[in-house]
Amino acid sequence: MSNLRKYFEANRKMWDKFAKDHYSSETYKTEAFLEGKTTLNSIELEELGDVKGKTLLHLQCHFGLDTLSWAREGAMVTGVDFSSDAINLARELAEKTNLDAQFIESNVYDLSNVLDSKFDIVFTSYGVHCWLNDLNRWAEIVAHFLNPSGTFYIAEFHPFMWMFDWDATDDFKFKRSYFHSDEPHEFEVDASYGGAQIEPQVDYEWAHGMGKVISAIVSAGLRIEFMHEFPKSPFQQFPFFKQRDDGYWYYENPDVQLPLVYSIRAKKTVDL
Repeated sequence: MSNLRKYFEANRKMWDKFAKDHYSSETYKTEAFLEGKTTLNSIELEELGDVKGKTLLHLQCHFGLDTLSWAREGAMVTGVDFSSDAINLARELAEKTNLDAQFIESNVYDLSNVLDSKFDIVFTSYGVHCWLNDLNRWAEIVAHFLNPSGTFYIAEFHPFMWMFDWDATDDFKFKRSYFHSDEPHEFEVDASYGGAQIEPQVDYEWAHGMGKVISAIVSAGLRIEFMHEFPKSPFQQFPFFKQRDDGYWYYENPDVQLPLVYSIRAKKTVDL
């Protein structure tokens, strides 16, 4: 097994362990979703706009809450994730909610081997890039699955946040490099961010700066319509973040506002 396959397989096994915990965790609010509440945030809802009647491919969809929330918005959805346990839960949710959705178990890089369709929209969000080693190849796959003039949209944690110690309790502390390395960072993991303890294991993650992200998207033949940066996050990325009435989490220092999340919307212009 190549090192890259070893990294992906270790990460996949970890996400299999996380899936059931996340399904029942307060972080994901599955019960609220089953009662009819959307799991989408105002950022992506406002920026992607009306999806009624459009085909939408959701890459790295986990167990499908956002995918199915887009279905409730009127999109014809397909969700993709490399975790078999997550995909099984997504299919169960689709059945429970009587929502029409297709879910496919696949690594993003292998998707063209199992899916032969084009989409009006390719969507991905929040915590996706760190699991990918090659953004140029990723962007080419995004472009491959878009219809002519199709739309790509990503909302993601800002790579600036990658540099800081995630366990710091009172303020930001620099810990790691902003820039990409072909060799992944190794992290000892003994708990899910959903709360459950797991048997300790190593996961593998890659850093990608904004230059890498934007260059990959443009090189794949997509025309960027906008890139936005936000001083707020839908998740509590650091223990010292505070949640406001709008539901977002903020770094509460009025003199130092940092980019926590970014979004990009792009259009397909050429077939590569």
